[in-house]
Amino acid sequence: MSVDIDITGLRRERITVVPSPLAELGMALHALAEPGHHPGLQGWATTVIAGLDSHLADRMCEADFLWRTTFSDLFLPCAGIPGRDALPGATLGEELDLQDKLSDEQFVDAALEFTCAPPYSAPGPAALTDAGTRRRALELAAARGPQQLRFTERLLADPPRIRAWLRQFLQDCDEAFFADTWSRVRHQLAADARHKTDLLRRRGLAEALASVSSAVMVDEAAGRITVDKLDKNHTATIDGGLLLVPTSLGWPHLMVLHRYGWQPVLHYPVSSPELAAPPSVEQLTLRMTALSHPVRMRMCRSLARSAFTTGELAQVHGMTAPEISRHLSALKKAGLLTTRRRGRYVLHQLDVTVVARLGSDFLEGILR
Repeated sequence: MSVDIDITGLRRERITVVPSPLAELGMALHALAEPGHHPGLQGWATTVIAGLDSHLADRMCEADFLWRTTFSDLFLPCAGIPGRDALPGATLGEELDLQDKLSDEQFVDAALEFTCAPPYSAPGPAALTDAGTRRRALELAAARGPQQLRFTERLLADPPRIRAWLRQFLQDCDEAFFADTWSRVRHQLAADARHKTDLLRRRGLAEALASVSSAVMVDEAAGRITVDKLDKNHTATIDGGLLLVPTSLGWPHLMVLHRYGWQPVLHYPVSSPELAAPPSVEQLTLRMTALSHPVRMRMCRSLARSAFTTGELAQVHGMTAPEISRHLSALKKAGLLTTRRRGRYVLHQLDVTVVARLGSDFLEGILR
């Protein structure tokens, strides 16, 4: 399960690392809508929400589907500009001008991405021009409640009006709280962009992307970047450039914009509370599966307290040595055990630090 980016023939100078104030505003709105996704930002979110006037707070709920699930590609409009090589603007105003350059079809399809499931990584009929797609969009919106339906009806009936509404809303968010947030994080993002650019120039793409996340892998011989995600397999093709956009508010999300016809973008967090590299989705699945078995859960209770031999575990749990060995093998394969030899005996013990990390690892795995 992954998102792949085909980089065959991509020249180094077409890879750009650059911050985006609009993308960071999108992450800010997401963190405010889903503070549970971002435990490290709960203090910031509480302060911002407490300071919002009621009118802006109501407007924030009106179209929160654009940023609650993750966030809409509308927050990276440079990727949709024809030519597929545009860059984010230096200011929020410049980025909103780029958003204005998207066609109505691009705007509507991006706005309906998470709630009405139009085609994403392949060409397909647009909701504005195809009656069947439009009807399905309204049906799916209705299933999500009257507020979603009203907004979708307005969006499909009068895209320019909704576009103007969204631009004014984002400007009001900037005035209310984001300008201050951006002034504090933009230097960190700029420094990270310079660091990644320097790595790219001096040490190559593989090392630069390894510094982004251990979930991003490069096979330059095959011309492919692979991002480990709990998702269906998707492949994006680069006709223009590749954008890497850092975010200070984004952990645990590692997002890949791979919309058909748009420039691919890797939107990555510059820091996380982790002390070690996260496991792959496959490794996380192995760990969750291993721990879900009731016998292995009981064994873990013993192994968390002390080291045991296979024979000792068999005696404690009233099972045969081969049965215990099979369960130990599953736990070891999942990377949950440490083993050491004492004379002719092999002692097994639960790696408590790995198990303790599963909460944040699971969160990152499903939200990556």
